[in-house]
Amino acid sequence: MDLFIAIFTGTIIAATPLIFAALGELVVEKSGVLNLGIEGMMLMGAALAFWAVTAGFSMPVAIMAGALAGAAASLLFGVLALTFLTNQYAAGLALAIFGSGVSAFLGRGFGSDPIEALHRVNIPVLSDVPVIGPLLFRFDPMVYLGLLMFVAISWFLYRTKAGLVLRTIGESPQTSHAIGYPVIRIRYMAVLFGGLMAGLAGAYLSVAYTPLWVENMTAGKGWIALALVVFATWRPLRILLGAWLFGGMTILQLQGQALGLEVPSELLSALPYLATIIVLVLISRNRQMLALHFPASLAKPFRPAS
Repeated sequence: MDLFIAIFTGTIIAATPLIFAALGELVVEKSGVLNLGIEGMMLMGAALAFWAVTAGFSMPVAIMAGALAGAAASLLFGVLALTFLTNQYAAGLALAIFGSGVSAFLGRGFGSDPIEALHRVNIPVLSDVPVIGPLLFRFDPMVYLGLLMFVAISWFLYRTKAGLVLRTIGESPQTSHAIGYPVIRIRYMAVLFGGLMAGLAGAYLSVAYTPLWVENMTAGKGWIALALVVFATWRPLRILLGAWLFGGMTILQLQGQALGLEVPSELLSALPYLATIIVLVLISRNRQMLALHFPASLAKPFRPAS
């Protein structure tokens, strides 16, 4: 039972940064914009949050600093892709490289000393219930925030007029502009929100998941978040399940190494990524499902008629 609890809780924790980043990118892509710079935004968020903690700021301020760093980076992408109509693939890749460089530069002064991690919530009575307490009521606040964001984004996209407008812009920006919606402004807001969520994901990595600065600590999680959006066929629930799948694979490979399985450690470390690739291949074979939910104007530049 203790092993099951460890795997379950580890899975939820490992999935949390992916939930933040992938849900943010979902909103961006629903508006018709493709931002490949999630990895860079996460790294910048991780660096700023870690710096804020080492500088003596409170944990909420540090997390907010990380989120704002991601939003600022996404604003740079928005200017390039939405105002100057730069190729979105090139702008996103440039942002990923830029974020990696900035985080490496900032991280030179962090040293190797760990920081005090984000404290877990201790709910009186509920946290002490056998089995149920450790499974549900002993996570840090960011885990619960990630689940709350899943509910909020699902409700926003499919239960509100604003969400309908966003999805309409992602399908046909020309039609949306013709009936009076400010396409570029709404896309900017979506891009900023995606950057904010990526910054939160990075902040979680550096102040909660691994409270010790390691260069390139995202280890490809930004690219996995991008893949999750496709794996989920642009639906929030599938993103949540996909993040849990990747988190579960991550924890299983760690448990496998701890148990001393006679398997090369390199193969165990690659297990989460291999599982993601296999799932993506299987999903991509269903072209009808992909076409049904694929935003028709994704990555296509749009300039309002004067």
